[in-house]
Amino acid sequence: MVQAPTRQTTTELATLAIDLIRQAGCEYGDVRFCTYRKQNLFARDRSLSRLEDNVSSGFGVRVLLKGAWGFAASYRKTPEEVTRIVNLAVDIAKGSRLSLQNPVQLVPVEAYQDSYVTPIKIDPFTIPIAEKAEFLLNLNERLLAYEEQGIKKATSYLQFIQEDKLFASTVGSLIEQTIYRSYPGFNCTAVANGDAQTRGYERPPLNIGYEHIDLTDLSNQVERVAEEVIEKVHAPKGPSGILSTLILKPSNLYLTIHESVGHPTELDRVYGYESNFAGTSFATTDQLNKLQYAAPWVNFKCDRTQAGGRSTMGYDDEGVPAQDWYVVKDGILVDYLTDRETAYRLGRGSSNGCAYADSWSSVPMVRIPNLGLEPGPENGSHTATLDEMIADTEDGILIDGIGSFSIDQQRRNFQFGGDAFWQVKNGKVVGMLKDVTYHAMTTEFWNKIDAIGPESEREQLGTSYCGKGEPIQLAQMTHACVPVRVRDIHIGGAS
Repeated sequence: MVQAPTRQTTTELATLAIDLIRQAGCEYGDVRFCTYRKQNLFARDRSLSRLEDNVSSGFGVRVLLKGAWGFAASYRKTPEEVTRIVNLAVDIAKGSRLSLQNPVQLVPVEAYQDSYVTPIKIDPFTIPIAEKAEFLLNLNERLLAYEEQGIKKATSYLQFIQEDKLFASTVGSLIEQTIYRSYPGFNCTAVANGDAQTRGYERPPLNIGYEHIDLTDLSNQVERVAEEVIEKVHAPKGPSGILSTLILKPSNLYLTIHESVGHPTELDRVYGYESNFAGTSFATTDQLNKLQYAAPWVNFKCDRTQAGGRSTMGYDDEGVPAQDWYVVKDGILVDYLTDRETAYRLGRGSSNGCAYADSWSSVPMVRIPNLGLEPGPENGSHTATLDEMIADTEDGILIDGIGSFSIDQQRRNFQFGGDAFWQVKNGKVVGMLKDVTYHAMTTEFWNKIDAIGPESEREQLGTSYCGKGEPIQLAQMTHACVPVRVRDIHIGGAS
């Protein structure tokens, strides 16, 4: 065992780890020193029911020795502990070789000495908690003012995250990053006639500062949301067992993109490396550049450089620079989401930078980046605004927001709900429905899109709670998209 000299700074500890990895004869290794601060405020009715302000800090070491991975982590940041953890990771790699079938190989990556910080105007952690809590309680109070009309429950929330990461590797990279994330919203529940229905509003989770918590915008949505949930609880149930035309707002469509395009194109799922949480994929590599994933006018693009995107950063957790690329181009499956290992197996010369770990104690894995539906081109034959889609629809359903969903193990067959539904008749929105679900086969659904919104209607929506792996890891990503219209989709009334 190599004895560690006394060193103090995080950069020196990272350098120590890399030196020890090289001395152990590993063909590759990296270390991530990370500190995560997470602040969550959740108000229920007239009280602040949850307040969390937590900091987690530590480091993780990953080594590749004779084709086998080893990983170990610790919260103690001392030279002695770095030495112990490197030696433990090496021992784990030696043990992993006993069951190794195919040695791991990695595509090359250049060495980078760089830093990246999310551009923000206001640090969310400088705003007093009391001020944040007061705003949430005021939102709830305004929602509960509709109690006589049926609103019986109100909730509101604020979430802020700061990730500080130092990455070093045997390639020669030394990268520092600070990522800020902000996310506000509220919900309410109306009760009537033995039924309860919810309606909510959120400003999408984005990598941005406290300026994203637009108090005026959130306050201005209260009356609309309250009136809609009251109408919704009295609305008739949606139709069942029919084919219908759907007009999907971005607030609904982003989750369909996430589940039926994002996860099926994660290359570790495709190869069967990862199969938890409805994992593997129908989009196998023999179909690359062949599969008609969607209609010819539909394009899905990944972009980890997107301003404000939840997955936007300078580099992934393997030191690969952020970039953009098409996954589906002109309706055809043309690429996947890769890390350095899966990119090598696919025969690519480089990774497109999708490795991410949710903690210093987690192993990086392939995660969905910012993945969006490209807007329809100006004057395109299938480009239409939301109003034009409605005006051109004789009989259909307009869907806003997300609800329950399910999808099968290979991501072929899915069912999605929503948060609000309106009936469209003869080119006009005529009234709300409730308990609507739609279901389809993935490629069938995307091939039935006949209208796509323009750039002016693009919205940056996404999720901060994408679960994958065992033990589970949570990741965040934006799915910027526009409204679409899709024909002949099966509708069922949710129970």
